Amino acid sequence: MPGQIWRLEGHIDSIQQGSGSRFSAFPSENATGNFVKIVQRVPVKIVIDKGLDPNKPMPLGLSVEPKVTVE
Repeated sequence: MPGQIWRLEGHIDSIQQGSGSRFSAFPSENATGNFVKIVQRVPVKIVIDKGLDPNKPMPLGLSVEPKVTVE
């Protein structure tokens, strides 16, 4: 799975209002006096319309680098 490129087509269904570590799957770690960069994650639901093989289920929990075209 790592290193594979999947070409899928879909559309954005929803964008969640919350961001930051409170809504993140990975909360920030605050050690004693150490600065921790807080990464803001905004959950986006993308519905896949084309390109997914029904015989090869897509594993859950993957990270992606989507390319979005705004029309």
